[in-house]
Amino acid sequence: MSIKVQIPSALRRHTGGVASLKCEARNLEELFSRLDQQFPDLKPHLRDEAGQVRRFLNVYVNEEDVRFLGGSGYSFQDGDEVLLVPSIAGGAA
Repeated sequence: MSIKVQIPSALRRHTGGVASLKCEARNLEELFSRLDQQFPDLKPHLRDEAGQVRRFLNVYVNEEDVRFLGGSGYSFQDGDEVLLVPSIAGGAA
């Protein structure tokens, strides 16, 4: 099952500049395992110490928040486009 994964600019420093890639994955767990293998520096930005999706990482499948599609239980469909979006906050005092 081939999916396309979009890596936003905030995470590209952990992927060697790779902005998107095609990947074989059936679900979020499998996708993250493949990304862990290909981009080890990306791993701590995707999952917490317990192996769960980071609280401030938003995952979209075909522009729909994966939480509304069943969360980590969602099964990718061939051709799905996945976007990983870390929440970024900050500012000056």
